Formats: sequence, C-alpha cells, structure tokens
Amino acid sequence: MSFKFPSPEWVDAFEQQINSSDAYANAAKTWEGDIILVIEGSAGIYLDLWHGKCRAASYLNDPGNQTAEFKITADMEKWKRVLAGKLDPVQGMVTRQIKLDGNLVKIMKNVKAAQELVRCATRVDTVYE
Repeated sequence: MSFKFPSPEWVDAFEQQINSSDAYANAAKTWEGDIILVIEGSAGIYLDLWHGKCRAASYLNDPGNQTAEFKITADMEKWKRVLAGKLDPVQGMVTRQIKLDGNLVKIMKNVKAAQELVRCATRVDTVYE
C-alpha cells in the first residue's frame, strides 16, 4: 500500500518502520530528543524519539505550533531526494541545503542513528501529489 507524503497515514507507517527496525534501535539506543520535520509550504511531522524507539509520531498541519529540540526544514524537492536516498540529511544540514534549528553537534555524534532513521523512511511506500 502506498502512502501520500506528507499525510497522517504516511506518518503512521513511518512510526511502524522506526519501531520495527532493530538497526535503528541499536544505532539510536542513547538518543534522547524530539524532532519536527518541516516540509516548506506544506506540513510537518513530529517525532518523539527516545532510546531507539519512537514514543509518538504525528502529522502537523501547522508545524509552527509545535516545539521540539530539533526542527529540520526543507522544501518538497529536497525531502523527495532524502526519501529516495539521494540526499543524506546530515550532509544536507552541513551544506545548508536543509535548515536545522537545534544542536548540529548532537546530530553529528549520532550520524548512524540519523542514517537509520532515513532508512526507515525509505521503506515506507511513498507517493507524491
């Protein structure tokens, strides 16, 4: 089954991928922090990530109304590249293709966890409109 990105259904499928991934659980076992993924001009995705699990995930119609330790913002084309595995989000942050509000050093210390999180997202059967 395909899920439209972004949508509440896509977020639910993403959360299931995160929580069923042993690779993510191992890579993120020390990670503590929540994240908002913002799709410019569209919506956002809130993730409460804690020690290798996603405690909560939600679709945000207005990501400006939610706070989190990290806010990662990009336009739809860049998110498509991330989800296709063509743009590493950490590299995107370092090169300022993707905007980060939060502590880049903490993310750099957890690159493997970030990479596994992206792998979980790439396993969601995604369609765009």
